[in-house]
Amino acid sequence: MSNITNTKKQNKTSNRLKDKLSKYAILYIMLIPFLAYYILFVYKPMTGLAIAFQNYSPYLGIKGSPWVGLKHFKAFLTNPYFGRTLKNTVVLNLYQLLFAFPAPIIFALLINEVRQLKLKKTIQTLTYMPYFISTVVVAGIVINLLSPSHGVITMIVEKFTGERIYFLTQPKYFRTIFTTMTIWKNIGYNSVVYLAALASVDMQLYEAAVVDGANKFKQIWHITIPGIMPTIIIMLILKIGAILSSATDTILLLYQEATYEVADTIGTYVYRLGIEQHNYSFAAAVGLFNSIIALIMVWISNTISKKVTEVGLW
Repeated sequence: MSNITNTKKQNKTSNRLKDKLSKYAILYIMLIPFLAYYILFVYKPMTGLAIAFQNYSPYLGIKGSPWVGLKHFKAFLTNPYFGRTLKNTVVLNLYQLLFAFPAPIIFALLINEVRQLKLKKTIQTLTYMPYFISTVVVAGIVINLLSPSHGVITMIVEKFTGERIYFLTQPKYFRTIFTTMTIWKNIGYNSVVYLAALASVDMQLYEAAVVDGANKFKQIWHITIPGIMPTIIIMLILKIGAILSSATDTILLLYQEATYEVADTIGTYVYRLGIEQHNYSFAAAVGLFNSIIALIMVWISNTISKKVTEVGLW
């Protein structure tokens, strides 16, 4: 009897699966290219992480290269540049958390208060545009603006101070320049998420607040911000998870040897050793180290968020 019951349950399950497949066949077909992309270009290349535990040689390949265990991890952790690169990576990302992360939230709140539709769309379009410009082009614009010979900003500063400063060779200015450029390039695009969250806030809450005599600031503080808080927390968790990552391409375009002490991050250091010096195993080891730390940071921040606000990624 138990065999017959199990057979019936299996038949019901298979029938349900067939019904779902036939009902949503088009959606599953549309999903195939995305699954293929992630399998071929995201998960399959992860097998290459094996070189982090080898003295990898392109001529020997992964199978033929000798295994060295944790040698490259130890070399990175005991490297004299480890402390500097780790500090710079964390500090630059703290700048991002303190200034670049709140910027699109504030911008979305301001845009949400604009009542003229044409003006609102114009502002949104103008602020979205920098995101779609290549980082190379944006960095070129910044370099030209700060050029000591013909830079507009340099000339303006010289008018007021009488001193011509080459900002990109001064370590004390690099983090401000990097953070400002990041905000300008991404503020419009990143605000889209928060604008979408603002659209879901119940308008009746605002009407009730007006009746109770709440001004605009109190409405934003007590209704708008709590309404989009789950979205803010999710984005913050993701940002914390990337705290040991950095916009390596942007830094490579902006930094110089004179600013290494504040601009040389783990990403740029790995680029110089892994790509320029062909030390692929060392670069892979540092990349894996970053990924493990990022996973731990995401797990910790998500756990804290779930306990405090009951909102998390999972």
